[in-house]
Amino acid sequence: MSAPAMPDKVAGVIPVKFEKFGLRHYLICLKGVVLRECLRFLHQRERFISSLVRPLIWLFIFAAGFRQVLGVSIIPPYKTYVLYEVYITPGLCGMILLFSGMQSSLSMVYDREMGNMRTLLVSPFPRWFLLVSKMLAGVSVSIAQVYAFLIVAWFWGVKAPPIGYLTVLPALFLSGMMLCALGMLLSSMIKQLENFAGIMNFVIFPGYFASPALYPLWRIQEASPLLHKICLANPFTYAVELIRFAFYGQIEWLSLGVVAGCTVLFLAAAIIAYDPSRGLVTRKQDTGGNG
Repeated sequence: MSAPAMPDKVAGVIPVKFEKFGLRHYLICLKGVVLRECLRFLHQRERFISSLVRPLIWLFIFAAGFRQVLGVSIIPPYKTYVLYEVYITPGLCGMILLFSGMQSSLSMVYDREMGNMRTLLVSPFPRWFLLVSKMLAGVSVSIAQVYAFLIVAWFWGVKAPPIGYLTVLPALFLSGMMLCALGMLLSSMIKQLENFAGIMNFVIFPGYFASPALYPLWRIQEASPLLHKICLANPFTYAVELIRFAFYGQIEWLSLGVVAGCTVLFLAAAIIAYDPSRGLVTRKQDTGGNG
């Protein structure tokens, strides 16, 4: 005896129709992710203070001591000799972006261990959009820290051309996106929160010191041709130069191309790593790691 055919509509049951996501829904999701990151930052005052202490120490103390030792010749984008603290200011802005990008990756590891990551990633929104939203939130916070540092530096007498504070914004945004994407990729490889500090030491300090953030590349080349080649292979080098030229309303095209290309590469790798079917996060869950 064949089973009776099911009626199209069962009495008392209303079929649910899911509304297709539109631009408004994506903007609401983006607003929620960015607002969450901003509120987290506001509630962590020590994070804001520490983000300013590092570059200000270099600006106030090290720059004063190195001013007579490390002379800076006339190199683009500078049209005359500049003080050492003026030269290192773009690098210190890059330092803030670098540490902030790694801090964002730390929050990703923390959320994954606490289970908050699952709540975000099971959302019906595309995973790539959620990760990009997380990056935009991190970049927004880091840019606010950079401008807070520039305000303090301005009162210290380290000033850029007035228009430079506006023209540097796109460079800060693109560089921050690259570093946040790198941090997001690294967060997919970190199994536990305790391993974060050790791995970051192999990224932050080599990336920062093997760059023109503190000294010109020509001085590095004079001291060590091998180190100079390492600096040229360092993406952070081009982020610093992009910011440096942007302060003077100029575009360093090589740096722009490298930073944009690395941003796409790191972001694509992070999206693959967080993919539930083939990503590194899934492998950690299968092997007993924290999800």
